[in-house]
Amino acid sequence: MATLHFICGKAGSGKTTLARALGQSHSGVVFCEDEWISTLGFEIRSLDDFLQASTKCRTLIGPLAIQLLQLGVSVVFDFAGNTPTARQWVRGLFEAASADHLLHVIEASDAECLANIHRRNDEKPTGVYWGHVTDEIFHAVTPYFTLPQPEEGFRVQPAARSR
Repeated sequence: MATLHFICGKAGSGKTTLARALGQSHSGVVFCEDEWISTLGFEIRSLDDFLQASTKCRTLIGPLAIQLLQLGVSVVFDFAGNTPTARQWVRGLFEAASADHLLHVIEASDAECLANIHRRNDEKPTGVYWGHVTDEIFHAVTPYFTLPQPEEGFRVQPAARSR
């Protein structure tokens, strides 16, 4: 059965690295929201800008993910696992496709995440770098991060971080 894999982890925790590994190990199609935002040329100067761009991308990605899952192709989201609202959106997709799901959770300290963000800012990796992420942005976004709770009813897999 096709599975929708999605990831919960703070900014800089290693979600993209994990998503790419999951895509290879499960022969799945990986949707990296940062790639979409970068490729589509959204200007991200604030959290509101990011949320608007994210909403537009998800409007396109959602139906594609459902189609792929219905065709028996596993899907990996490099996003959408960090808040209860986002996780409910994902639930709507895998349920619409009558597919399985697995929520991968990466736990990392703020210091680890910030070190990774600083490295990404310096390296500016093609496709996933849509702009400089400051420590202030990290600290502004982190309070929205919420680990999944048992009552949400997801199958959860703790993830080992790889670099």
